[in-house]
Amino acid sequence: MSLINTEIKPFSATAYHNGKFVPVTSEDLKGKWSIFFFYPADFTFVCPTELGDMADLYPEFKKLGVEVYSVSTDTHFTHKAWHDASDTIKKISYPMIGDPTGAITRNFDVMIEEEGLALRGTFVVNPEGQIKVAEIHDLGIGRDASELLRKVKAAQYVASHPGEVCPAKWQEGAETLKPSLDLVGKI
Repeated sequence: MSLINTEIKPFSATAYHNGKFVPVTSEDLKGKWSIFFFYPADFTFVCPTELGDMADLYPEFKKLGVEVYSVSTDTHFTHKAWHDASDTIKKISYPMIGDPTGAITRNFDVMIEEEGLALRGTFVVNPEGQIKVAEIHDLGIGRDASELLRKVKAAQYVASHPGEVCPAKWQEGAETLKPSLDLVGKI
């Protein structure tokens, strides 16, 4: 079963955020757009490249009213240690959620049970708590934050313009489509 258009399940966790340990719950998401960015583990190889890429574009996500949450099955203590040890991870100013029990990771169906690690899962959640974008990668395939930014803009556009859809490679300001009988077979 697809997670698209399903409501995220309730959760409560601790995140490392701006030098502090802070609580994060599903209630904190209400009324704003959110991204859940799952990755396998701290102190690894592909993960810091992705998290650093996300850190570089984080101001752009914030301009859109989007909060980013990175999530791994490490603890919030491990997130702090990694933040203190890595120049790439020091750039991060979004919350890094610790999910040592794997509850959140399982809620999003990205747990690798035999390893206790998350797949590379990316989820865009609307202000109503519904998943609008779900993308899952194998461990060796890194993600591109600029492509995610494009998808968030498209999801927000579609949400605020009922009856319109964004075609492939749509960029902000480009033409959209209004599905109708007149378009059938003409695209």
